[in-house]
This record gives sequence, C-alpha cells and structure tokens, in this order.
Amino acid sequence: MRVNKVSVTAALTTVLLAACAQTTKPVAPVAAAQVAPPPLIARQLLFGNPERAAGEVSPDGRWVGYVAPDEGVLNVFVAPREHPGQAHVVTHDRKRGVRSFAFAYDGVHVLYPQDEGGNENFHVYSVDIESGKQTDLTPYKSARADIAQLTPKHPHEVLLSINDRNPKYFDPVRVDLRTGKSQRLYKNDAYGGFTTDWDFNLRLATKPLPDGSNEWFRRSGAGWKPFGKISQADVLTTNATGFSADGKTLYLLDSRERDTAGLFAVDWASGKRTLVHEDARADVGGILAEQKTGIVKAVSVNYLRNAWTALDPAIQKDFDYLHTLGDGDVDVVSQSGDDRFWVVLMTRADASPKYYLYDRDAGKATFWFDVRPALAHEKLAAMHAVEIGARDGLKLVSYLTLPVEVDAGAGKASRPVPMVLFVHGGPWGRDAYGYSGYHQWLANRGYAVLSVNYRASVGFGKAFVSAGDLQWGRKMHDDLIDAVAWAIGQGITTKDKVAIMGGSYGGYATLAGVTMTPDEFACGVDIVGPSNLISLLEKIPPYWTAIRAQFESRMGNPNTEEGRALLKERSPLTYADRITKPLLIGQGQNDPRVNVRESEQIVKAMQAKNIPVTYVLYPDEGHGFRRPQNGTSFNAVAEEFLASKCLGGRYQPIGDDFAGSSITVPVGADLLPDVMKSLPHAK
Repeated sequence: MRVNKVSVTAALTTVLLAACAQTTKPVAPVAAAQVAPPPLIARQLLFGNPERAAGEVSPDGRWVGYVAPDEGVLNVFVAPREHPGQAHVVTHDRKRGVRSFAFAYDGVHVLYPQDEGGNENFHVYSVDIESGKQTDLTPYKSARADIAQLTPKHPHEVLLSINDRNPKYFDPVRVDLRTGKSQRLYKNDAYGGFTTDWDFNLRLATKPLPDGSNEWFRRSGAGWKPFGKISQADVLTTNATGFSADGKTLYLLDSRERDTAGLFAVDWASGKRTLVHEDARADVGGILAEQKTGIVKAVSVNYLRNAWTALDPAIQKDFDYLHTLGDGDVDVVSQSGDDRFWVVLMTRADASPKYYLYDRDAGKATFWFDVRPALAHEKLAAMHAVEIGARDGLKLVSYLTLPVEVDAGAGKASRPVPMVLFVHGGPWGRDAYGYSGYHQWLANRGYAVLSVNYRASVGFGKAFVSAGDLQWGRKMHDDLIDAVAWAIGQGITTKDKVAIMGGSYGGYATLAGVTMTPDEFACGVDIVGPSNLISLLEKIPPYWTAIRAQFESRMGNPNTEEGRALLKERSPLTYADRITKPLLIGQGQNDPRVNVRESEQIVKAMQAKNIPVTYVLYPDEGHGFRRPQNGTSFNAVAEEFLASKCLGGRYQPIGDDFAGSSITVPVGADLLPDVMKSLPHAK
C-alpha cells in the first residue's frame, strides 16, 4: 500500500520550509600546503532542472517512471520496466513543472498534484499512460486536494483528501479513475486526519485539542469512540502509519511514555502494543513494508547518518548487497506489488544522487540514472556530520561542508575561511547528511557551510523538540550562536566573516540574527522568512485550523495578552531599527504560509529608517522558489551579495541566469551592480 493516511498534520513539518558548551579545545589550523580552489561550478548545474529525478516502479511491475524536462519544464516520463530507455512523456505542464507522481494500482494511470503559482491549492490529476488522456479529479476552485491512499484491493480507485466543502477540514473522497465519479466517505468538521484500511474504511481519527494535544477516536458503527490521547509534547513524534492488509494490525510511531519514537504494532482487536524497533538516539523514521501484506520488514533511523535495520533476515541480504553498489546511504524509494522490483536511491554528499533498478529474484541491481550527471566532472566537497554542544548541554547534530581546498579531513580546516550558517525551515524539520546543492554551491565559492539541528528540530526525540517551545528568537537562536562559536573555536572561520542564510524558519532565524544579535553576523540572506509572528499566525491558511494549537503552544498564543506580548518580543520587525549589516530578502508573491506582507513589513520599516536592503520578489512563486529559473536567479543575486557586500568569496557573474525568470527587485537593485545590469534581460 503506497499511501495510507488522510491528514494535514504532515504539513506541520513544512510550515515555515555566547560560549559553546562543548568541551573540545580550539584546534589550531592544520599545517598544509596551499591548495588551489577548483573551477567554479555553474549555478545552472546545481540549481537548474535535473536531468532526471523521482524514479518509481509501477505496482504491477510493468512500468518505470521519473520526472525530467520536456520543453524545459519538468514532466512525468514512463517507460516499460524491461526497456527503461524507451520512455515517453505523459504529462504536459508548461508552468511550474511536476515534482512528484504515483502509479495507480491499475497499471493504467499516473497521478500527480499541481497548484497554481505557488498558492498550494493543489489539484490531483490522472493521466492514462498509453492514451495520454488527462483528467482533473478535483476540479474545485480555491480548494486543496492530496492523494491519501492507493491500495491493491481497489486498483481502479484512489482516496483523496479535499477541503472543498469546509476550507478548515479535509473530507476523505473516493474516486473511480475510470469514470472520474467520486464518493464522499465522511463530512469532516472536527478531525485533523484519518487512518484508513486497505478497503478505504475509516478506522482511526485524530482530533486536535485547544491545548495542543490530540485525541484518537476509533470508528464504531456510524460513530466514534475514544482510542487514546497524545499529549502536546508527543504530537510531533507520534502518529499512525497504517494498517496491515488484513486490517488486524495498526502500526504506530509512538513516543508516549518514552523519548524517541519507536515503532509499535497494535493488535486492533485487543489493543495490545508490541514494540517492533527503537533507538535511544533518534526516532524511527523510514518504514519498509511488504507490499502484499503491509507487514513491516525494515526500518531506518537517522541520527548522524540514515541507517536501515532489517527486521526480516530475508531483507538483510538485500541491504547487504545494495551497500556493495557504492559508498553512500541507501534508500528503497519504490516497490512493485510483488516486492520483486525495487527502485533504490544511492546518496552521498559529494556526488549527484543515483537511481538503480533492483531485481530481487535475480539478486542484481542495474544502474538506471544519475540526477545531475554533469556534476561527475566537477570537484564536489565532502560533508562532515558533527555533534556540537549547546550551552545548556544539548547535543546539536550538525553538518559541515568545507571548501575542498581547505578540507583537512574529519571536519578540520587547514585555515579559516568565511562561513555561511545555513538554517533549515520548519522549524519542525531537520537537516540530514546527503547531497545538497546549496552546500556544494557555497563551498565551491570558498565558504564553509554549517547546518545545525537546533532545538525544536524533529528526529531526535520529543524532549529535543519540546526544548524549543516558546523559544523562537531565544534558546533556538542561542543554539545557532553556539554553533558559530564552535566553528570559530575549531579554526573553521573567524568572527567577522559569518553570514546567516535560510528559508522559512531559516529566514526568520536570519532576520532574528541581523536584528536581535546584530554583532554576530556579517550579513543575512532571508528567503520567505516571517518578520512579525503575530501577523504570521493571523494569515495562516484555514486548512491549518487542525494544527493551529500546535503553533500557539510552541510559539505563543496571539489570542492572549501574554502570548501576544511574547510574539511581539520575538518578532524581528520589533527590532528593525537595529539592523546594521547588509540584508537580502527573497519572497514569493503567492506564499500561503508566510504571506508576502512579512517581507514587505520589514522592508518598509528599514526604508523608514534609511537602512539599505535588497528585496527580490517573484510574482509566480509561493513558499520558496519552485521554478528552476527563479531559484537560479535568486541564487545569482545572493552570490553577488555575499561576495561584494559581505564575505568576499568567489563569484560567477550573473550572465544569462535571469533568463526565463520572473524576478523583480522592488527595492535595492542599485546596491548590486551586476543585478542592476542584468535585470533588463530577465523575461
């Protein structure tokens, strides 16, 4: 079973993309001969369209598919599994590109979601693989739809979640792919999500409570009866992952009465829970289930690196073999319905990701494609997983990439270089080991790059997440400052040459850095970051009603006098007049998560104080820059900004990197000469 949940709680993890306590003594620079930097890697190779990506195998094993450019826009290509080189394009998007898709169990249809201009009101489309006929399964205006479940028991149908009836909540809707006819299974006006069995029966409902906790209800006839409670502290680390094929076993990732989330099997008849796997360092993350039965056969845990544990000896031999394919992290990203054919992704930091087609019966994996094969001719940098001590003793799992010319191994630098602190979004997300276009780009330009899993990041247990409650701009930010102090102490960089950059919460952290701690950073690059936490919460989409209490309990409640005062105190806008360092801001006009007003407010506040700022706005983007032309153009601006206004690293002129982009620069284009020169060529 491919997808087994109707839920909006998953959106929570993507909402917003001092002295160091570590006892390690500062390390003197390693004596080494000066090494020449490698040639500049063109931004187009790092941020333009991949050659291919997102490989999948169909449930019947007949087809394989991937996304690749068609007339310069990403679309879905499908080929016979036995002849993967004979692919043909089946979708024809000409705007934002298709990023994800799923094969239906009927062996006939491909399904994919698409929105308009980044507004996140996704429609779900089906395409007949052979005839090319496309159908909008959710032709509703101003509604959002998601694929909730595909099941082999009903190969010609799909279960969708749609908020067309009530914008605050999602109804489960069953759709026949042959006719397009739909059946609404439940009118939902209270629940954050449902867990269904393989027959599309609603079995479990999650109801959010005002204090940030959740309550589970079990279906009983036409009604519901209580099944369990999840405290506010456990909500982000506890969820149902799905039922076995026979409906007798429910799998849970559960952190209740423990810290890290373990995998449990629950007997649906008796309620008895059995621990399947746990790790004291980190939550269980990935799950590999047998496709015919739904029984979990392997799990992954990602602490410093992602590692799989086989629960079935028959699977262990598969992983043993797959690890012989190369030195990298292995993931099984797609399986045929009989589990004979797997699509395997091999990831390492200093190489483009690679896909393999694995025939388990033959015991042989065949190389399928490289996501960005042109990078094989470039010198990429290694990524080092490190643990950094926060001032109160928390361990911060972090990832350091050094320019190849100063990388002395084991995360040591032969000499200090400028550094970019690159902060992940969420904040209930995480950084992980693997290939990163941003890390490679910045390291190639001569900068060390440090990404920190600050408190509130997910994956390291509920105590680590909860340590970030009400700590926006305080202890969460202290973790970033402590990580910078660590890097300075290790001889990686110097205090006057550190920039802060990030998107969503990372953009907030950037704004907090240049306002609340203006002496810590040389400059900032904010991408879709909120500047005013009160207006941020006032503008969140209505379909986040189910998770609003999580925001209020973990950020501050704007409905109370105390909470509103806290949110104002933690808002960078409050301290805009303290900005003394160069700032670059990027924003999508249609962003439904961080409204465009968040950027406009702080830009206007800076203008009122005659503080210089460069503001880049994209009229056809939402939360981040999805079109490659837009992402590449913004990074071209950021590169000139970092080189000329801040860190002084290497710089590739903009050249043609504005071509095809919708880039506008309402404020501050004159501060960057190459941007000013290149803007007339943007189309």
